[in-house]
Amino acid sequence: MSTTSPIRFIRRGQRVQLDHVAPDRTLLEVLREDLGATGTKEGCGEGDCGACTVVLGSVHDGRVRYEAVNACIRLAHSIDGMALWTVEDLTADPLIQPEAGASASPAGDLHPVQQALVECHGTQCGFCTPGFAMSLFGMYQNHVCQGRPVTREMAVRELSGNLCRCTGYRPILDAAQSLPELPPMRVDESALLQKLELIALDGQRLEADLTYKAPGTLAELLAARAAHPQAQVVAGCTDVGLWITKGHKRFAQVLDVTRAQELREVREQPDGLLTIGAAVTLTDAFAALVARWPQLARFAERFAGMPVRNSGTLGGNVANGSPIGDSMPLLIALGAQVELASTRGSRRLGLEDLYTGYRTNVMQPDELLAFIHVPPPVAGQQLAAYKVSKRFDDDISAVCLVLNLQVEGGTVAAARIGAGGVAATPARARATEAALVGQPWSQAAAERAAAALQAEFSPISDMRASGAYRRAVLGALLQRFWLETRGGPQPVSLDQLNAEVLA
Repeated sequence: MSTTSPIRFIRRGQRVQLDHVAPDRTLLEVLREDLGATGTKEGCGEGDCGACTVVLGSVHDGRVRYEAVNACIRLAHSIDGMALWTVEDLTADPLIQPEAGASASPAGDLHPVQQALVECHGTQCGFCTPGFAMSLFGMYQNHVCQGRPVTREMAVRELSGNLCRCTGYRPILDAAQSLPELPPMRVDESALLQKLELIALDGQRLEADLTYKAPGTLAELLAARAAHPQAQVVAGCTDVGLWITKGHKRFAQVLDVTRAQELREVREQPDGLLTIGAAVTLTDAFAALVARWPQLARFAERFAGMPVRNSGTLGGNVANGSPIGDSMPLLIALGAQVELASTRGSRRLGLEDLYTGYRTNVMQPDELLAFIHVPPPVAGQQLAAYKVSKRFDDDISAVCLVLNLQVEGGTVAAARIGAGGVAATPARARATEAALVGQPWSQAAAERAAAALQAEFSPISDMRASGAYRRAVLGALLQRFWLETRGGPQPVSLDQLNAEVLA
């Protein structure tokens, strides 16, 4: 008979253990139904509204990292060995204490994030407030407690996964900026680290009959995959979670790749190749890419909201193969390769060659996507990534286009173009690349390439955009790229428009 391993975590300074939790139960279900933590709300059930936001604490380089995540699509077993805070815990956790010598809070026992929301009138109906409070708590721990100010831009970025329908964002952003001015309260990290270390010493059960498996090494993970090819593979569960909450699918056995240490690392190889493990979160993976290509910063921030980026992984986004996944056009344009691994060995192939059709790929039943290898920047590289969607933040692309040209002496020496939202799979625009290579990088060449790009794809019409609109956008984006690389007239940026609206 199959069994489940216990879920062990720290909450309110105490070790909590839950036994006999089904492998496909979400963290939100366990919080509300088993622990009575009903302050965490159930909203959209798909990671869009942020009403279910909680904060997880895990150990990284000897420190605690605080990450806001969506409880509605996070599997309960995935928090084993971590610390957990819900909105009720901000005033009930004995590890959260006023800083020595700080004046008393004028609002009594409220945490600064709660006090800020009260003083700035940041809540009306209150349904979304617990989620906002928890995102603010993560921001508070990661920035305010480290002596860093909270700018309006930072607040907009870190609250991008939280939706408010009645208060409007101005008072909430005011609350975020006021956090450093309030009497400080901190998590006692030394005490928390000791408690997390005790949980880690319990060890990880790896018996063959477990219904939720989370092996700690790549070798153990591949062995489990070979032995249980029918198990549902999960990483951050930001897509599989929707299969559970919206599709009502059930999974008798789950294989979690996020505990395999080798897959949690970003490494720079001696030849400059950037190797990103499949279990590296989108937050960390994009940080590594932006460190090499700073122009990708805003594109990275527009990939979902922060709670989704904190849970989701780059490998999961790639393996999932959605035609509207934003990371794949970028990686295709960068010339990335994926490494597929099994107990039989490993193989590499271009990312664009991974897919065979809509959400289908070349992976065998015993294989897993283990690593993504990204080449270093080259001289003369012109790179830009564009995302067109109805909402600026936290939305699905109607069109995603990433262009990477290598221009030498005014001539296009090499070109790689990745496109999303315009075909059944993330695609490489090979015909458009061929129309560019060897040509002078000129307005005429850009116009010919735009026409080639529009002819290369036959996008469908759906709720996000019509096929005709998508084709028009493809051509317009390529010509915008030409203008930007030549220093020509620049369109008004959405960043500027947002700044004016929020001012």
